[in-house]
Amino acid sequence: MKEDSQTTARSEAAAADVRDLLQLDRVIHEPARLAIAAILAACESADFVYLRHATGLTQGNLSAHLLRLQEAGYLEMEKRFVGNKPNTLCRLTDTGRAAFQAYRRQVRSLTA
Repeated sequence: MKEDSQTTARSEAAAADVRDLLQLDRVIHEPARLAIAAILAACESADFVYLRHATGLTQGNLSAHLLRLQEAGYLEMEKRFVGNKPNTLCRLTDTGRAAFQAYRRQVRSLTA
């Protein structure tokens, strides 16, 4: 009987962990977007070239992930010129910073 209750308790804990995993923010959870969010959470803003080098993503792939973060309201992009060259500056919105912090708390609670 004791073994059955321990097995049941482990099963319930595992089910709770799975439910918690399913609650992770899928926009941020994707590895490339997680890397972008982590970089931007550590600074006020970063330009496209820096993000491309820091993440190792291709230009097209980075653009697609930035667009996804922007569509979610997590990122703002400012297009400007530095000298005669186009420059895209990226920054997390307050919503994006809050979502990233919430994601980090959720992951920490899952690994504790």
